[in-house]
Amino acid sequence: MSKVEQITGGLNGTIKVPGDKSISHRAVMFGAIAEGTTTIEGFLPGEDCLSTIDCFRKLGIYIEAQGDKVKVEGKGWEGLTEPSEILDVGNSGTTTRLMLGILSTRPFHSVVIGDASIAKRPMSRVTEPLRQMGAVIDGRNNGNLTPLSIRGGQTKGINFTSKVASAQVKSSLLLAGLQSEGVTTVTEPHLSRDHTERMLRAFGVDVEIDGLTVSVKGGQDLKAQHVVVPGDVSSAAFFLVAGAIVPNSRIVLENVGVNPSRTGIIDVLQQMGAKLELINERESNGEPVADIIISTSDLKGAEIGGDIIPRLIDEIPVIAVLASQAQGKTVIRDAEELKVKETNRIDTVVSELRKLGAEIEATDDGMVINGPVQLRGNTVDSHGDHRIGMAMAIAGCVANGSVTVENSEAIAVSYPNFFDHIKKLS
Repeated sequence: MSKVEQITGGLNGTIKVPGDKSISHRAVMFGAIAEGTTTIEGFLPGEDCLSTIDCFRKLGIYIEAQGDKVKVEGKGWEGLTEPSEILDVGNSGTTTRLMLGILSTRPFHSVVIGDASIAKRPMSRVTEPLRQMGAVIDGRNNGNLTPLSIRGGQTKGINFTSKVASAQVKSSLLLAGLQSEGVTTVTEPHLSRDHTERMLRAFGVDVEIDGLTVSVKGGQDLKAQHVVVPGDVSSAAFFLVAGAIVPNSRIVLENVGVNPSRTGIIDVLQQMGAKLELINERESNGEPVADIIISTSDLKGAEIGGDIIPRLIDEIPVIAVLASQAQGKTVIRDAEELKVKETNRIDTVVSELRKLGAEIEATDDGMVINGPVQLRGNTVDSHGDHRIGMAMAIAGCVANGSVTVENSEAIAVSYPNFFDHIKKLS
């Protein structure tokens, strides 16, 4: 458990948030199936990404990891070997779903398992289309829940229209498509994050993009790269919100990834009136990067829904905290996907913020928040969800009294030095 006291003197200074979790996962996976040595700088050494390293070591890949520097000795697709142990993904949905795409094309048997949270998360959104491609996958609830058994082999490309805008579904099928006969095409209802498409191109893969449709041809190999991982905008979101709502604050966040498929949080902050500025904009490994300055702001409520939701789905817990300090009503809709995250994030955000005095109600696909409200100290629970834990800690920065976050160790999944950064800035 961790305790956060109200910050009256403001949050001021410069920090570098941890490396992007999505890009860190992909850098290790793509390095593992590439030819040659891939080096990674700025890797996020959080528990989820370490689970990815552990799984690929069990698949026969030599990986050297020291803090945020990683070296992956890839031997191409054929370098993956049948694991003698079960592949444990821990709490990582990204590891699970993307690895299923890779394993589906490999001519051996493997078993994937995760923690209690992963055991509840729906996997049929990837296992069903992978079965259509020819993979043999079984598990609890007819292959919808872990543990999952995969016997990979000869797969064929498909033309798949996804019901949800999910980078994990898209990425899993594209990875399977690279070693499948013919062309694999994925069409989404809205644009989801596109790190896979960008990084595949950086690793020498031909990827075709036409609006919401992405295609790859089978039989393509990856070539090892040097990857510099930018700061995770989902982690930066917590300090962007803190800088906007804590009085007398000015925070500079250096080297943050500002991929347009991920910057919904920046759009929402600007829509609500935040004093936010992007400087030193540049590109690294095909990913746009910038430094972000955020200052205390007069905020107003907003309507948040539609196409923007896939671009900020992970930031909604802290957006709810932001909305509690904004003038007027904020409505978040079209966010049903929150129900199948580490927790049902709609119910959890509402129940925990209510403990702090927020005026917030759950809806079928989101929530309604009225502000501004003077939050009050209390004990809240992360429910084992890193983003809930961090959102509650940021609420504690403006609450009257202290906020105790139980199960705060979950935050180490994506931001091991989160509380150190709060102390540094205050």
